[in-house]
Amino acid sequence: MVDIKISRGTWVVVCDGAKALILKSSNGGPHPDLRTCETMEQPHAPDRELGADKPGRTHQAEGFAGSAVEETEWHEQAAVEFLKGVAVKVDALVQTKGINRLILVAPPRALGVLRPHLGAHSQAVIVAEVAKDLTNFPVDQIERHLVA
Repeated sequence: MVDIKISRGTWVVVCDGAKALILKSSNGGPHPDLRTCETMEQPHAPDRELGADKPGRTHQAEGFAGSAVEETEWHEQAAVEFLKGVAVKVDALVQTKGINRLILVAPPRALGVLRPHLGAHSQAVIVAEVAKDLTNFPVDQIERHLVA
């Protein structure tokens, strides 16, 4: 468990590579009341639908030797694109809603992708980051994880 102070008006973004929950605290204190403002999801398509070709092959400049090229991680690329979209949405919310406190909750890899794509205003209002995957938890359990 993580001990974070969630005051009234604090926004919480809980995301991973395929789902994002944007929550807002309607009251502060020891028992915050997080309300879902928006949900973003990316459908999970099988690899055969994301990538259309078999893995490539390469040949050496001299001789007849060849080797296979590493297969593309289509789901990872889709996750990165989804997280870029989440960053754009967070930037827009910070600008339009006047957010001054933001908490990011995501797995470590997702945080690493999300951070550099957030604008300067969004990065300035981040008060805490939690490196956990809580996207599949109900909102009341997310509250309990954030406030010990």
